[in-house]
Amino acid sequence: MVSGLPVNKLSTIPLLLIALLGCNPLTPHAIPLSQRKASPSLMAMNSPPIERGKPRPVLDGVGWVVGIPSKILLWNKRIENHRISPETEATLRDYLAANQLDHVKVRLNQYRPWDDWRRLTVNRSVAWPWRYSLGVFSVLGETLIPGRIFGADHFNPYTNTVHLYSDVPAIALHEAAHAKDFARRTYPGTYAALYGLPIVPLYHEAVASSDVLAYVETLGDPDLHREAYHVLYPAYGTYLGSAMGFGYPPAAAPLYYGGVLGGHLAGRLQSRTISDQPRIAESPSDSEASTNSESFSGPVTERQYGELSSQSR
Repeated sequence: MVSGLPVNKLSTIPLLLIALLGCNPLTPHAIPLSQRKASPSLMAMNSPPIERGKPRPVLDGVGWVVGIPSKILLWNKRIENHRISPETEATLRDYLAANQLDHVKVRLNQYRPWDDWRRLTVNRSVAWPWRYSLGVFSVLGETLIPGRIFGADHFNPYTNTVHLYSDVPAIALHEAAHAKDFARRTYPGTYAALYGLPIVPLYHEAVASSDVLAYVETLGDPDLHREAYHVLYPAYGTYLGSAMGFGYPPAAAPLYYGGVLGGHLAGRLQSRTISDQPRIAESPSDSEASTNSESFSGPVTERQYGELSSQSR
């Protein structure tokens, strides 16, 4: 019992919140590409944009074992499996090209801290006070706690680098969507710093996942579309559960796991609406339906994704 309310009932609160799809924070919505803030020096050293770590069977085997809790939490054996397939890489490469993210470095199961320290120093799209404070701590963490062992797919805004250890296209796209979101911010360092505050990450995560859901809807691949719901919803549930646990620490654990379970339930309910028939992209001769980001609802076509991305909020 917690304040007269059974813990098992408390754990259903985030589940119910996520299941309220009418108030869904993950409604497909493309991130606008009204501007792109990129450091010319960073772009000059960004070839190739995607790098892959050399296979290390023993090291990657240890990383696979360390990642078991994450595999269970998101119920996907390819989470932190440290073997990114060419198909996942191709999906990510297409997204980067479609969204003009040629300043973003992607490391596929790669440990290159010396390069990341260098990228930190030249990334002048982020103000130096943020780079040499929080930015230093972020790269120091990546150096001392290598993702090659400990996993943790993420985007580092201070170096404009995506670190990927899971062979799940939706996760790869989600981290790249963070890069897209940061690229349009006038003050990306401040935006990154705000992410470290309690509850605030709910906004950042919703923006990135909503863009991915809008994007995969244009690709005509029902399996990819369905998997995005199956993974991104419970992943968002971890942030929702953490935020609610911060608000009520005595029930932090049941609220956290309730958020994850609620995400799994809501994601699977949403995925059941996806047709097994590949979608046909709308042609320019089709009706000129409004795609204004304030009034848009319903399926996102490829044309609509591009138009939404070009609009400002």
